[in-house]
Amino acid sequence: MSAPRFGLLVSTCMRHAADIYMRSGMVSTPITRWKSGSALHKTRSFASSSIVHAAPSTPIYVPKSAALISSVPTPDELKAQELDLDIIPKEDIKLELTNRAAEQLQSIATREHSPSAGLRIAVESGGCHGYQYTMELASERSVEDYHFTHPIIIPSNIYIDAVSLGLLNGSTIDFATELIGSSFRIAENPQAKGGCGCGISWEMKD
Repeated sequence: MSAPRFGLLVSTCMRHAADIYMRSGMVSTPITRWKSGSALHKTRSFASSSIVHAAPSTPIYVPKSAALISSVPTPDELKAQELDLDIIPKEDIKLELTNRAAEQLQSIATREHSPSAGLRIAVESGGCHGYQYTMELASERSVEDYHFTHPIIIPSNIYIDAVSLGLLNGSTIDFATELIGSSFRIAENPQAKGGCGCGISWEMKD
């Protein structure tokens, strides 16, 4: 009579141990086999409890191209606007435009029935990090604007004033669609070292 009681005790203890394993969230629980010479010869196995880690997301490739410079302000135009600025040489200007941003700009021009309609981008002081981007639809280029377009997808007009270009040079202009909405945005600005989650306010590098 002692063997069956011993087997029952072992069985109960192992069941309790399995419960502890499961509650503790361990990666796996052991598979244990108990054998005795009695009629309670049984095989017990405990289910495995695994911690699943999400695989790292793969960066999504977004096609983009170096934007073409269609127009630059002249010294006389800047002087007329009372702007004491040096014109950035064309060879030192770098601005990239993603294909999806260019396609959106093309749609804007088509909707406005104007091949010169586009997006005006500027940098102003303010926001939670010192600087902020402002974007608005523009019907045409202003005299102090640099005019950029995508090399293939046209019309796709970007207008940036001479002051703001110094703070945007080297950036990528993108258009993103998310659950909370769709918008143009500035990405990979080499002049910025950080910003807020909204993507509008940012801090200048030292």
